[in-house]
Amino acid sequence: MNEETFSVQRQQMVHEIMGHTAQVAGHIEKSGLATRVLEAMAKVPRHEFVPVEIQAYAYANSPLPIGYGKTISQPFIVALMTDLLDLRETDIVLEIGTGFGYQAAILAELAHKVYSVEILDELAVEARNRLGRLGYDNIETCVANGYHGWAEHAPFDKIMVTAAPELIPPPLINQLKPGGHMAVPAGLKDSQQLVFVSKGADGRVTTREILAVRFSPLEETGTPDSGPPLSHTLMT
Repeated sequence: MNEETFSVQRQQMVHEIMGHTAQVAGHIEKSGLATRVLEAMAKVPRHEFVPVEIQAYAYANSPLPIGYGKTISQPFIVALMTDLLDLRETDIVLEIGTGFGYQAAILAELAHKVYSVEILDELAVEARNRLGRLGYDNIETCVANGYHGWAEHAPFDKIMVTAAPELIPPPLINQLKPGGHMAVPAGLKDSQQLVFVSKGADGRVTTREILAVRFSPLEETGTPDSGPPLSHTLMT
């Protein structure tokens, strides 16, 4: 398949995202996603973030396997979680769960800097190489347990979590700036909810459940480790 074909498929994917958004508008309390988010989804080459053997399916509105027991997130979920963060061009963002780097690339299109934490060495290396090849110089990755965040670069304007803890990790709440937002799936395996977290200027934290999701679990053991500079989601 050539780049022109992939470009057409990206546009079709965006239209599917818009349609899916309309279907769940009552749950997410919005009728549409921000234009900037949809433009980023239409720009980032998702086929570069999946194994070559399944590139033909790269723009399907579904999660896809990327190896290591992980998946690349469903495009609608990527777009929705990105939209919830209400990213600004000056934002410093923490992502937990780099995977192959697709969500990081979307974030990097909209924010100033993205720090992304991945627990698997193999995925972190592949993501770093791929993002570098595609010219994303505002993303920094590390190999570490994302439960503990990345304290060295905290606090963050926004936090994106792409693996599900049972409860929202206190270190991530602590590393979120006053006035910041977090999108995080949380809950037991069969009862996860996508949660929108807001931290007020006074440090008070509020949460709102958005809709049911199913994510890979977030590893919650081990000790903090920022690591040296160097799965995902399924709608139910």
